[in-house]
Amino acid sequence: MDDLFHMEPVSMNNKDAPLAHRMCPKRLDEYVGQDHILGKGKLLRRAIEADRILSLILYGPPGTGKTAMARVIAEKTKAHFEWLNAATAGLDELRKAIHRARNRKAKGIRTIMFLDEIHRFNKLQQDALLPDVEEGNVILIAATVENPFFYVNSALLSRSQVFELKPLTEEDILKVLTNALNNKERGLGNLEISIDENALGHIAKMSDGDARKALSALEIAVLTTPPAEKGTVHITLQIAEESIQKKVVVYDKKGDPHYDTISALIKSMRGSDPDAAIYYLAKMLYAGEDPRFIARRIVICASEDVGDADPMALVLAVSALRAVEFIGMPEAKIPLAHATIYVSKAPKSNACYKAIEAAFEDIKNEQTMEVPDHLKDSHYPGAKKLGHGEGYKYPHDYSGHVEQEYLPRKKKYYNP
Repeated sequence: MDDLFHMEPVSMNNKDAPLAHRMCPKRLDEYVGQDHILGKGKLLRRAIEADRILSLILYGPPGTGKTAMARVIAEKTKAHFEWLNAATAGLDELRKAIHRARNRKAKGIRTIMFLDEIHRFNKLQQDALLPDVEEGNVILIAATVENPFFYVNSALLSRSQVFELKPLTEEDILKVLTNALNNKERGLGNLEISIDENALGHIAKMSDGDARKALSALEIAVLTTPPAEKGTVHITLQIAEESIQKKVVVYDKKGDPHYDTISALIKSMRGSDPDAAIYYLAKMLYAGEDPRFIARRIVICASEDVGDADPMALVLAVSALRAVEFIGMPEAKIPLAHATIYVSKAPKSNACYKAIEAAFEDIKNEQTMEVPDHLKDSHYPGAKKLGHGEGYKYPHDYSGHVEQEYLPRKKKYYNP
């Protein structure tokens, strides 16, 4: 017989569990952050409080509270709660869970299925969910760090509400850390801990909006620092720096951050903001992006957005690409910065880009124009018999502009 409530095997009260797991909120009033969707009067908050959850997809970076939100819903709801992880659950396990949900529905019991990392499910596995989500046999709550509009079937998307979770603010992280320091049941409240304000602030800042990373750093700092004579563990800025170590930038070279950040770089250069452009360049390089990929995008921007307004932009961008290939990182960041700033500060014109795009549209949508006879090649035997080259005016034989037809129909593509 099914338990009414099914959760992960590790209890939040387990003292051996990591601090980040123990401090996962149990109730809605313990949840920190995401006010844009969980603030007073917001739709998701009202749905949780009324226990009227519909299928939804939670999307956001690690440590922003997707799993925590699922736990809050699990504690609040009177429905049966199934917990599956797409990284480990196969199609057979999914079908068994759905079968159990159908049996419960026949007894008047709702089933909420939390599917963590739904982006790891392939199309077949996602399709297996669709009929039961549509018929209401299961209420799906899915979590993913990837953009669901790229990784989740459109049919599932259309039957779910998508909520994007944002990285937590420094103020949010400070609140999470303070709660952990004061909580005697699940946190560090039973220990004598003294933490300098700048140390706590450093952890909050360098966690990059990731509550899990912040709590892990705090736990490492406390557990690895010997207590003083009076038994107090004193956490200084130096200890905090060692505990958080180098900040790990949330940047998946095949996911959204990859495309979002390069898009921000291009738009900053296009918008003539060298400071913003340099920041995004540094972010990508710090996170390990391929410098050749960045260089190629700068070349495209130099031609598309600067063009004939400053032809040297393309020359310098191509030179930077060659330099990157020649010297490699870490020194390659210098010519990349050189090219980024030059393209950012250069005057802008997209006339060349618009010209070739307009010509492509005409080629695609209109009848193809024939090359006029006087422009055709006349250097092969028999060309003259066909009239090729006849009447062509060689411009160097004339002073000034030579009036002659180059296109059968007058077109205006280039507007400098």
